[in-house]
Formats: sequence, structure tokens, C-alpha cells
Amino acid sequence: MTSSVSFDPALGLGVLRTPNSVYALRVGADGSPRHLHWGPALDDAVLAALPAPVSPADSSFEDEAAADELAPQTGARFGPAGLQVRFADGTRGAQWHFTGHRVEGGELRLRLTDRHYPLAAELCYRLRPGSDVIERWTELTHTAAPGGDAGPVTVDRLDSASWTLPALPDYRLSHLVGGWNSEFQLHRDRLPVAETVLTSRRGLTGHHASPWLALDDGSATEEHGRVWSTALAWSGSWRVTVHRSPVGRTTWTGGFGHEGLSWTLNPGETLHTPVFAGLHSPEGFGGAARAWHEYVRSHVLPEPGRLRPVVYNSWEATGFDVDEAGQFRLAGLAARLGAELFVLDDGWFGARTGDHAGLGDWTPRRDAFPNGLRPLADEVHRLGMAFGLWVEPEMVNRDSDLFRAHPDWVIHAPTREATELRDQLVLDLARPEVEAWAHRTLDRLVTENGVDWLKWDANRPFTEAGRPGHPDPDRLWIDHTRAVHRVMDRLRADHPGLGIEACAGGGGRVDLAVLARTDQAWTSDNTDPVDRLGIQYGFSRLLPAQAMAAWVTDSPNAATGRATPLRFRFHVAMAGALGLGGDLTRWTEEELDEAAALVARYKEIRHLVQHGRAYRLTGPGGVTAVHYAAPDGAAHALLAWRPTTRFGHGAAPLRLPALDDGARYRDLETGQEHSGAALRQYGIDLRLPAGDYASRLVRLARLD
Repeated sequence: MTSSVSFDPALGLGVLRTPNSVYALRVGADGSPRHLHWGPALDDAVLAALPAPVSPADSSFEDEAAADELAPQTGARFGPAGLQVRFADGTRGAQWHFTGHRVEGGELRLRLTDRHYPLAAELCYRLRPGSDVIERWTELTHTAAPGGDAGPVTVDRLDSASWTLPALPDYRLSHLVGGWNSEFQLHRDRLPVAETVLTSRRGLTGHHASPWLALDDGSATEEHGRVWSTALAWSGSWRVTVHRSPVGRTTWTGGFGHEGLSWTLNPGETLHTPVFAGLHSPEGFGGAARAWHEYVRSHVLPEPGRLRPVVYNSWEATGFDVDEAGQFRLAGLAARLGAELFVLDDGWFGARTGDHAGLGDWTPRRDAFPNGLRPLADEVHRLGMAFGLWVEPEMVNRDSDLFRAHPDWVIHAPTREATELRDQLVLDLARPEVEAWAHRTLDRLVTENGVDWLKWDANRPFTEAGRPGHPDPDRLWIDHTRAVHRVMDRLRADHPGLGIEACAGGGGRVDLAVLARTDQAWTSDNTDPVDRLGIQYGFSRLLPAQAMAAWVTDSPNAATGRATPLRFRFHVAMAGALGLGGDLTRWTEEELDEAAALVARYKEIRHLVQHGRAYRLTGPGGVTAVHYAAPDGAAHALLAWRPTTRFGHGAAPLRLPALDDGARYRDLETGQEHSGAALRQYGIDLRLPAGDYASRLVRLARLD
């Protein structure tokens, strides 16, 4: 089924049809659009006959039937308001009059104007071809002419959208929590009768929470049951509030910013929110994840068809102890293993011999690179690899030439002591001159040094976030993030083929907005393969494997001290965009040969991992796996892991539900043939090695 968008003015009925679901809304008698249906397909006659949303004024104390598409803080609405405004005379909240709609292609816009004040909103909906995802955002405009008598409007909250679930027997919330070195931990529990706030107040998407969530009635499994899921496309501070009322209605509203901020809207100005995307899946959490993956590949990532390269990154080998000779040696070893991209990490610039100095001075450190970076870039290219460079353009050390020249460029409040984290401060890219400096500096680095890839890092959040003398200081929280996006967009436009990897102390800035202008995200600074299994499991709830950077590093692991076999480390990292990050100069010849063979094996399945459909599997005996299936079902790769063993608990066969009952499949390693029905219903014998940290790669080909 193709996607379609329609609006019936006589009924006030808007309908958005995706291949597998329908979303419907109706404009109420008070002019506010309200949710009507989100779920399985219903025809227009059925939708038109659904009970009209009840105005909140019809209830003395409750607002259970409101279901606003964006609650405006007026009337008998007592849940979280997605729009909170204050007018110049002190009046709060909007009261809407519906003034029209526009349908154009896959987009629907509903225009609302305030009944008394010069304020208008457009609630925007967009469908993408072939996707069940609905993109929503809001545009708020001060409609008075500039230079007139109308005062500004203060915006205390402007969410992108509000979402509503149907009445269900119960509600369960899935979301991601964590911290530095422990990002993307899936947390799933019964939704309390309360307001549950998910948020980042850090100026970044954050390690501790993610702007993705999923809701179900408590019975959905990986492959069965109805799931509703949303994700906010924003790389700065954000907030999502989920409200379950005492009588059973569940809604949630979300957007950029966090509590305590306000923005000024002057006459003639418009404030645009980021996209808040959502989907409904009847195929459980796995079906929802695969729908997200396809959406990200088709409509978010800038070059989804390009295979992500096998990366070698120098950080864990050298730290700040960087020099030309050492990097030449590492580059030669990386090329021997089959790396396709060599990335020079921190320590190459300014006075950067530790984290206390040099940030902001983006010129090669002369004692380490006496002839600049070009000789290293040329050697990397000669070895057949692309050349990448680590940068952190949003940050500065006090001990730097840049800070000494422009101390006013940092985010600060003049009467407050600035908090230094990792010995650094944040540059205010919301200032046009700082944004221009960042673009000019990065453009020069790429041009002069033949750089093919940038690893863009950001190693601290905002504190004491002020803009001295600016009439709208809280706009910093929006404008800085949009400046980062603009610089990334300009670099890609100026340098076709340039790759960018998003990083923020690991996975501190991973969201749909940053991935719309980068190739992949650094998932976590923690490369321990056992910990990475949980991190990668959570990451896959929204994002596909090609966006997930995953490295093989040294053993024992630098973060956890855990010792694991090289094969296990590789098999975990092969579940994403494979990278290498260890000190190769300390690896034995046997380890280097084994690593080269495993890199070659990864390249044989890379197209399946990065472009296939992913099925997360759990088996008895502590086994987990991901099954990657080619879009046409002809080729399959299975990566299975068992971190620990228990006496008497062997690994039972693992069922493969993505296969075709009527087909036959050959194991490309053993030559053994299997019926699809047997592998689906009974499972495949993984033949895992004995002991802890056991893993295996299985490749299957359908026999036509």
C-alpha cells in the first residue's frame, strides 16, 4: 500500500495512511486539532464515524478526552502543555481558531490563529515514501508586522508534537538510560499513573537518556504485539513527558529545550521545532526497530548506500603520545589487517600533550609533525586507506591561543565562575563569528591535508550557559545546536564524499538530527565486548548497524580490565560498522594474522550487516544473536554470542524466524543443507566453542 495524506474540511478530518497503519485527527469545535486514531488501517467511512473528540470544557475537573495534537495551556486542560506562551500584557496560553489547511504531496499543514493576539501556529505532518514513520513538527509565528506596537511573545515551551495511545488494558514504557561508558541501556517497566519525564539538560542529546521511546500494553514481544514508538530529531537539550491519567488515557509530548528556559518571539519571527517522528508496528519491538532502520536508511542518513569503511583509530594505541613515526607504523599495520580508513585521534595539534591545553588551536603540533599532517595523509593514501582526523571544534582550553585571543567566545555568565570539565570550556557557536571560525577552520584542515573523514567530538555539556548582552539569552540552547548542524552540512556540501562520525565522549550525541548529516556515530568509549552487547542491543532499538561504530581493541580492556579472546571481540564488533582501535604494535604475529582473516570475513558479510534486515534473537543458555537477512531473503548472516557458561547449561538450537518455511538453506562454512521450516521451528545448532566468551558467525544461502 502506498502512503497518502488527505483532509476533509467538512468533517475537519485529517487522515495519514502509511503502508501498514493509519493516523487520523479531527479539528474540534473549539478549533484545536485532536487525535482520533493511530493503528491498523481503517477506511474513511469508519474513521468519519468514530466519536468526535470531546472538548475539555465538557468536564468540570478532567481532561481525559482532550487528546490535543499540541495542548495550548488554556481551557480545562490539566496535563502537560506542549505550548506555553506569555503575551506582552501577561496573558498566558493560546486559544485557537482553525483557519485552514494545506495538503501538498506527502505533507499536511493545519493552520491555527489565536482569537485575540497576533500568534499563529502550523501543525505539520509528513509521510515518506514506503515508510510507516510520521514526521511531525510545529511552526509558531508572531504575525504582527515588525516595527509596530505589538510586543514580543515569550515562549516558555514549544513542543514538536503530542501523541496519544488508544485505550489499552495496561501500558508499558520502554526507553534508554545509561551514562558515560554505559550508554543505550534498555529499561522497560509498567508505566506509572503519573507524569514521567525523559530529558537532557546538558546541551547535548546525552548519555543518560535518549529521545526515543516505545509504548505497548505490556504483552508485546520481540516479534508479536502492537508497539507505538517515537524519536525526536534533536542534538541538544530536550524533554519528553509521558502522562498516564488515573482513568487510563496515555499521551506524551516532546520537543527541544528543558524546563526553566524561555524564548522571545518578536513581530514577524517564526520559531521552527525539530521533527518528532513516530510509528506504529503490529510486529512487536523487532518489527518497530526494523521499520525505524529502514526509515533511517532511506530518509535520514546522507549516503545510506555507501558501505561504512573498516576504520583504524589511533587513540587507544597512543593517547596523547602522538608523533609522525608512530602513526606511520600504525598505519602500515592497519593496512596489513585490511583497514580502509585510518583516523588520527586527539593529540596532533597546538600544545596538545594532555587534556589541559591546545583545544582550539587546530594547527599540527610541530614537535610531533614537523612537516605538518600532509606526509602522514599521503602515506595513508599510498597504503590504500582514506585519511581521517579527530576534531573537537565546539571546545576550547583556557591554555590555548584561541582562548587568549577570544575569551568572550565561550559560553559563560559574567557573574558566575565558569565550570571546567575535562579542563575545557564550550565555545558559543550561536555567535555568527564563532560559527564562521569553526567552518573556516575545518574547511582549511580538510582542504590542506587531504582529509577524507572527520571524527567530530564534544567532551562536555553546557554549564553556566549565558550570552552576555544578548536580548534572548536562552536561544543559545537552540542556536548552538543548529550552528553545529549548519557547519556539518556546509562541510559535506563543500567536500563531496567527506565522511563525518558523530561523537560526544562516546554516545553522548546520537539522534536522528545528527545522523542526517553524519555517516555513523561513535557508540561508546567502552569497547569491552561484553558490555558492548548490551549497549549495541539498546542502540538497535532505533538505529541500523551501519550507523553504529564498533571497535576491536586490546585485551585486557582499558575500561573494564576484562580479558577476552580476539575472536569474541571481533564477532561483537562485526555487528556494526567494524573498526580497530588497539595498539597493533603490541599484537603478536598470530594475532595480526587472525585479525586480518576476521576483517576479511567481515567484508564478506558487511552488505548484510549494514543493509540487511536485523532480527534480534535470544536463546537458552545465555545466548544472544543478531540475524541479518538480505532484502530479497537470498543471503543471511548470524552473529551469536555466549559471554558466560553454566555447568550443565549447553547452548540449545537457536530458532531463526526470519527464514522461509518452504525454502532450503546451505551453511556456507559446513556445506550442510537445512529446511527453512526446521530452522524456524527447531533451530540451528550453533556449535559454540566451550567455555566463556564463545561466539560464532554463521552464513546461510537460500537454495533456489
